[in-house]
Amino acid sequence: MASIAPLPAQTRFQGNDKLLLGIVLGVITFWLFAGTMGTVAPNILLDINGAYADPVKKTWANPLVAVDAMNLAVSITALFSGMFIVVAGGLADRIGRVKIALTGNALGILGSLLIVFATGPVALPLMLGGRAIQGLSAACIMPATMALVKTYWDGPGRQRAVSMWSIGSWGGSGLAAIFGGYMSTLVNWRWIFVASIVISVISILLMWGTPESKVAQTGRFTLDVPGIGVFMVSMLALMIVLIFGSKIGWGSPITIVLVIVAVVGLYTLVRIERRANKPFIDFALFRNRTFTGATISNFLLNGTIGLLIVTQQLLQIGGGMKASDAGLLTIGYAVAIIAFIRLGEKLLQRFGPRQPMIWGSAIVGVATLLLMPTNLLLTEYRWLAVAAYALFGLGLAFYATPSTDAALANLPADQAGAGAGIYKMASSLGSAIGAAISLALFTAFSSSGAQFVGDVLINQGRTDNTAIRQAAVVALAFNLVMVIIAIVSIVVAVPKGKESVEAAK
Repeated sequence: MASIAPLPAQTRFQGNDKLLLGIVLGVITFWLFAGTMGTVAPNILLDINGAYADPVKKTWANPLVAVDAMNLAVSITALFSGMFIVVAGGLADRIGRVKIALTGNALGILGSLLIVFATGPVALPLMLGGRAIQGLSAACIMPATMALVKTYWDGPGRQRAVSMWSIGSWGGSGLAAIFGGYMSTLVNWRWIFVASIVISVISILLMWGTPESKVAQTGRFTLDVPGIGVFMVSMLALMIVLIFGSKIGWGSPITIVLVIVAVVGLYTLVRIERRANKPFIDFALFRNRTFTGATISNFLLNGTIGLLIVTQQLLQIGGGMKASDAGLLTIGYAVAIIAFIRLGEKLLQRFGPRQPMIWGSAIVGVATLLLMPTNLLLTEYRWLAVAAYALFGLGLAFYATPSTDAALANLPADQAGAGAGIYKMASSLGSAIGAAISLALFTAFSSSGAQFVGDVLINQGRTDNTAIRQAAVVALAFNLVMVIIAIVSIVVAVPKGKESVEAAK
């Protein structure tokens, strides 16, 4: 087995603002640009498929890109990011963080180019291919750039660099709906990805020439190919079932086979990883109850991004709002998450991780409840949405830092890297699976509606969009269930008080 030691000579380089700007620009290519897809999906479908064949049901006769396929395009970027982020982080440590960061930017350019040219009969394969490559890009950029920050900055400079990195990620995600909405309304949705290409090129130019940073190793470096392969097949099978299950048929042989592949694959993955010398996923980490609780809640809270995507599409498809106007309603989300992310750190220092994690999750739950009365008139619902989006950002801001601390602070030093990789994987996979299920429920009920919702919420105003409004409630209810399970996992697994780290060992 390879032994690894730092390369001392490579720590002499001091990070500067040029490198930091290049890093931040690389980070926002995922969080800001790639993250717009959920908001602009209705515009993309109209652009590629043309006008609706049925304006009431918002459907096409023979679409080049079906709604289900578009849902996959929305989710697949986070899925590929989650599947490969641990592998890319390991490669960055061994091959070089600068090389992997530059490779990530190059992949981002390729992925965006494919999306820009997604039109006509090749629209779907180019769209899915481009989105998958964007996920690979994010998997390369995020761990490599964070490692560069930790390597080339020290003391207050490192704190500033980490804050800028965080603003790039959290700020980018907060502004994605607004940016995407305005770009697709004022220009064209394809220009979002043209802009992403430009930003990636600038990031490459700013990072070019940076001294390489990696760890030295003796012995042969090996990848856990069996584990990675089984994990990929299982996740892809699961994603196809979640998104296309209702269309294919839940009892159809194809669906049943895919479910078996996913379940057997995940079982096989656990057995493979427990026997591997260098496992892709170290399941031994889940013996730590605090790490497990924090990681589960992190997976679920990231999954609630589905509430943002579904309500943005509801406002456009059901409410007739422009993407720019719908996106503007999320301004409170962006402001709250940027302004209060440091408050989560203060709450951690004052109360320990458990309480702010619970508070943050509960606030996300309140935001979800505020979005559920889709029976209201559009004017009234928009005000609820403004408040809900702001609370959504506030809840995530409270939760983020305490959750990371709870997951990683009590791990032994030799497990910290593996733990961080799994925790970030949970973030991306949670976003992918949460968005996929939310969109699948929204799509499945958008045509027929959900009578059990109509029995409780009587629509006001228009009735031609009743099914879409009821479908959104079903999807939001799923998000509320995720929040409740997240709170339960925190209550059960994360110890009370500031002494939680020692108590959990």
